[in-house]
Amino acid sequence: MQSNIIKTQEEIEIIKRSAKIVDECFDRVLKETHLGMTEIELSDFITKTMVELGAQGLSFDTIAAFGENGCEPHHIPTERALIEGDMVTIDMGAILDNYCSDFTRTFALGNPSAKMLEIYETVKGSHAAGLKAVKAGIRCFDIDKECRDYIAEKGYGEAFIHGTGHGVGLLIHEAPTLNTKSEEVLENGMVVTIEPGIYIKDLGGVRIEDMMIVGESEPLSRHTRELIILK
Repeated sequence: MQSNIIKTQEEIEIIKRSAKIVDECFDRVLKETHLGMTEIELSDFITKTMVELGAQGLSFDTIAAFGENGCEPHHIPTERALIEGDMVTIDMGAILDNYCSDFTRTFALGNPSAKMLEIYETVKGSHAAGLKAVKAGIRCFDIDKECRDYIAEKGYGEAFIHGTGHGVGLLIHEAPTLNTKSEEVLENGMVVTIEPGIYIKDLGGVRIEDMMIVGESEPLSRHTRELIILK
């Protein structure tokens, strides 16, 4: 079965329900995350919770990155334990009726450093610019440029090391692609991610990701893009 680049209303409704599972899972992540928990424990908790909430599987292997490990966009969870002041990046997605969802948030346990707060605010601003730019008729290149230029203006251009987003459907990565080389143009009914990030070796990273349906004004996740600080 091949996914449509422009989704039918039925496909969109399935993807929205998949995104809702992820939202509910993230609610539980915020309640479960605690000092001393390891990245592997949090990743395993997400897997278990997704299934409990009705997912038929995961869109991809869950990323849970604490502190300095956040500098790796595709970090594989380890026994690294959570400590006070850590930033936590969670990238996860559910499969429902064969359709994927994709979601990333970075939050903190205790008060992060001033540098990480600055990085977070920069990514948040870039992400907001990307969401605002998602409209039919806009080149994917230009959406990537909106996000990339915002980060570059804040002095972190070299630390944004991947594309801004991609299509989502039966595959977790499908057309269109939002990056510096894309010639594709958005059309109503496409489902795309907006996921800028900043990654600094030995310090950490921040990524914020939402799915958008081209032609609709709000991202699929109900979760805030403001920094969540767990106490």
